[in-house]
This record gives sequence, C-alpha cells and structure tokens, in this order.
Amino acid sequence: MIQFLDLKAPYRELKQEFDEAIARVVSSGWFIGGVEVEQFEEAYAAYCGAAQAVGVANGLDALNLALRAMEVGPGDEVIVPSNTYIATWLAVSQCGAIPVPVEPDERTCNIDPALIEAAITPRTKVILPVHLYGQSADMDPILAVARKYGLLVLEDGAQAHGARYKGRKLGAHGDAVAWSFYPGKNLGAMGDGGAVTTNDERIADRIRVLRNYGSRVKYVNEVQGYNSRLDPIQAAILRVKLAHLDDWNARRGAIARLYQEGLAATGLTLPHVPEWADPVWHLYVVRHRERDALQHLLAQAGVATMIHYPIPPHLQSAYAPLGFSRGSFPVSEALHDHVLSLPMGPAQTAEATGIVIDAVYSAFTAMAI
Repeated sequence: MIQFLDLKAPYRELKQEFDEAIARVVSSGWFIGGVEVEQFEEAYAAYCGAAQAVGVANGLDALNLALRAMEVGPGDEVIVPSNTYIATWLAVSQCGAIPVPVEPDERTCNIDPALIEAAITPRTKVILPVHLYGQSADMDPILAVARKYGLLVLEDGAQAHGARYKGRKLGAHGDAVAWSFYPGKNLGAMGDGGAVTTNDERIADRIRVLRNYGSRVKYVNEVQGYNSRLDPIQAAILRVKLAHLDDWNARRGAIARLYQEGLAATGLTLPHVPEWADPVWHLYVVRHRERDALQHLLAQAGVATMIHYPIPPHLQSAYAPLGFSRGSFPVSEALHDHVLSLPMGPAQTAEATGIVIDAVYSAFTAMAI
C-alpha cells in the first residue's frame, strides 16, 4: 500500500528533538502563550521575510481574524477564488461579509488576475487570493489592481509554506498572509494551529488583541474578541519542524520531478508551473476526465489518492443562499470534477513514486480495454 501521506514519518525522523521540545513545555508549567509561542512567531516571521507573525488556533481563525483586523464586516465584499477549499469562503462569511467568486486560470488552478477587476464593486474591501496546492498565485497583477482601487490583499497561504513568487518567499507580498498548521500541511503541527504574517504593525496588533478575548491587559477588554491562541506545545513542535522545512520541501520537489517526467506520456493533465513560481508541492494534482475510474483502479493497485476538492464552495449547500448553480463557474466546476491528488510527502521514496507511476500506466491500460 502506498500511503497518500505518512504523518508518522516526521516523528520517526526527529523523535529526540520533538520529545525534548514537548518536555520543555510540560516542565515549564506555561501552557498558554509565553516564550515558546513568541520564539516560534519570531522564527516564522523571519523565515517568511515578514516583520510580524501572530500565532492563532487554526488556519480558519487566521483568515477570519486577519479580515476582522482589516475591518471587514457586514455589507462588505471580499473577492475569493471559486476554486479553493471552503475555509477561504467561511472566513469571509464569519465576518458578515459576502464572498465574491472569481474563476481560476485553468493552467495553474489559482485565481485568474485578469478577471478580478470585473468583480470589484463599491462594496469590495479585500482581495483574497489562495496559493493553492503549494504554488503561489500571480501576485503582481493582483497587487496592481488592489492598489488601483484602494483595496487590501489577504493571502491564503495554508498550502504554501516556503513557496516563492519571483524568487521571494511568500509571507508579506500583500497586506497579510494567513497560514494553517494543520497536521497534513508542509509545516504541520501535531494538532491544530495557525498564524498571520504581515509587515503592517496595526494589523498584527489588532489580531493579537482579537485572539485574546479582545484584551491586551488581563480583565480589560477593548473589543469583543475571541479565544484563538496558538498552543505552546504546538509552537515548540512547529519550531522544530521549521528548521527542516526547506529540506522537506526539496524532497517534495524531487518527487514532483519524478512525476512530471514519468507521467508525461500518459493522458493526464499535469501541473503547470509558470516561470515565476517556485512551488513547494503540498499536493501533486493531476487531471483527467475519467478521474473516478482512475482513482478506483489505483486503489485496487494499492495506491491511495485523494480529491482536492470534490465539490466547489459555490455548489455546497452551505452557500445555497447565494443563489449559485451548476454552470455558474464552469472552469472551477470542471477542475473539481477532474482533479486527483497523487501520493506526496517528504518521506515518500523514489521507489514508492515509481510504483505510483507504474500503477497509473497500468490503470490507463485497463481503462482502454
């Protein structure tokens, strides 16, 4: 059986470091905030090339609190990709604002910058691009249209820890970047976690207040805030992993190159990487019209795959009140119908990758009979 992602592998590789980090927190008796969180925030801000990093409880909270720090509220509109995980939309809705979907570039699967301007209205407050599958969105034209209309840009970096755009790591291209440290991410905790990086001190300060019940000083509450704090044990674990992130991303890149070369002669649509992008391959996503049949045959061959994602946000019942139907966003709908994620992770061997490639060829042979 070829696993989709081996979540036990990091612990096997770095057991002593993890055990020491966890023991350090437990023995300190400091279980909310404190030095472990502060040290991770400093390290992650430096890694991303940002002035500030603010740890929060999870990736959805990172998006939500960043939007609230940007003063997004009821009646506002936020431009979002039609092709993304629903959390991007949920964060907008949780602020009382309206997500306004924009179709992706069919080649990269990320939001198409050329379509954003047409979606802007007097109620638009923020543009929210997602760096999907571990590859950066095309930020320069997005930032250009944002500046033209006086809008803020919040990036969803949940799948793109360490990815680069035009040679520079993601983390502060826009006004803020929201991150998830869900266990399956390139930089994943052993539980939930999230953060926001930014060069804007005001945004960082607002998030620090919002994440802690709206308080800077104990029992003095400036605003109606939340309880959304990064756990010190998770912060300590993330700091251990951060030191190895670039190496793990490089391993993912090596797997992606094997896939790109080994699958070139199949009928799959392989990932497209623009010359300005340096992805970290959170997912290796291929496309085929007979996706479901292919997935079934790969499962029979012992190769685990996943679909990211089977239903686009605009067709989820959660967003039925917006009135969208099938055909509203055909590019996104076609992607969701055809995408298939192959096994990918830093512990995956070249031998295992070769087995996946062989299984794909065997599956296509069977599908042709």
